[in-house]
Amino acid sequence: MLNKIKNNLFLKSTLVLLFGGILGKLVGFILKIIITRYLKTEGMGLFSLLSPTSSLLTVIATFSLPTAISKVISDKSSNSKNLLLSLIPLSIICGIIIIIITIIISPFLAANLLKNKELIIPIICLSITVPFISVSSIIKGYFWGKQNMFPYMLSNFFEQVSRLILIILFIDKFINIGITHTICFIIIVNAICEVISQIIMILFFPKNSLNFNNFKFSFKDIRNVLNISIPATTSKIIGSISYFLEPIILTNILLYVGYTKEYIVYEYGVINAYALSLLLMPQFFTQNMATSLVPELSKYYSLHDNKMCFKRIKQILLLSCSIGGISTIIITLFPNFFLNLLYNTNEGIDYIRLLSPFTILFYIEYPLINALQTLGKSKEAMKCTIITSLIRIISIIIFSLFKFGMYSLVISIIINLLLSSYLYYKEIKNTLSN
Repeated sequence: MLNKIKNNLFLKSTLVLLFGGILGKLVGFILKIIITRYLKTEGMGLFSLLSPTSSLLTVIATFSLPTAISKVISDKSSNSKNLLLSLIPLSIICGIIIIIITIIISPFLAANLLKNKELIIPIICLSITVPFISVSSIIKGYFWGKQNMFPYMLSNFFEQVSRLILIILFIDKFINIGITHTICFIIIVNAICEVISQIIMILFFPKNSLNFNNFKFSFKDIRNVLNISIPATTSKIIGSISYFLEPIILTNILLYVGYTKEYIVYEYGVINAYALSLLLMPQFFTQNMATSLVPELSKYYSLHDNKMCFKRIKQILLLSCSIGGISTIIITLFPNFFLNLLYNTNEGIDYIRLLSPFTILFYIEYPLINALQTLGKSKEAMKCTIITSLIRIISIIIFSLFKFGMYSLVISIIINLLLSSYLYYKEIKNTLSN
């Protein structure tokens, strides 16, 4: 009977996240269409060059807190209220430090590494979002640990809707000023909408959680979370640094072998804003489903029920592959239709056809990483990430020097996907077989 209740809770959490993902992604589609059509390929190229920096800052901001807090709360090893109230002020202080550091290094990063001075202010704007993302990640971790996914799903939906409304209302004004101002506006809107998301989630807190009278700052609770989040974040930071270095290495080597800056910005935008963006549309669903796996896997692993752990992992992987596989087949069969419908362009078809046979690996990568971290194998995940990141960078360098143009990036992505999926799955299998 108890197992049946647990199964129902896992299924309910997964379905809530899946449904919420669909709603949020539908709004996200509309938002993506609007942004892409206003910025056009050149603007999306600049926006895509910022993505690795944004990814690195997001990893630092979240610090694997949702997964770590979720695991600690589901294990019932800490007082939930003390845990949250201890972490939030600490995360805000760290966020302010990151903003100061980013302001100092942004001119060098934009002008010397990304070879584009226009990106200085957008990079600073990205850093401003860090404290907001950090606080949101703490609150999300609480609800994930309680396996109550509805507040997270609802807040995510309203966050997307708010973002859509603000951009529809004001993007015209900013695009008339310039592309860089528009990019900054879009980034700041993200910060505003993070606050809206936080307010909605806070409304679902139990009333006693909002009572500060019995609050005690707990170093023990912080240590419990950091013991999980630091190894997990180290792995993610290594991957993000690799992604961060990607446009820097790619731009400098392609310029060295004779390609123009205009070509690099344009094609980088086509790959990231059109080809990959289209192929990875349903990835949000699989990431959400992987989220529901964390507390469930943590419980069974603490009971040494490896058979049940493996069953849950296989269920999520099968569902992820089904969603990813079906969507990839449809997109690959009709790339012209979707590119024109969403982005009003035909650019990126060749990249889509080359990447599509391997796209399904994108959908299982996130559940595999989440599973490894939940099983206490963050160090092993970090080793896998170091290996795959180094090979990805080396691949970009080699193929760029051989004048493969932007296909050097596409080939390196494929190599990275094949290797990382194999290494993560092998590590999980070894862990649960012992």
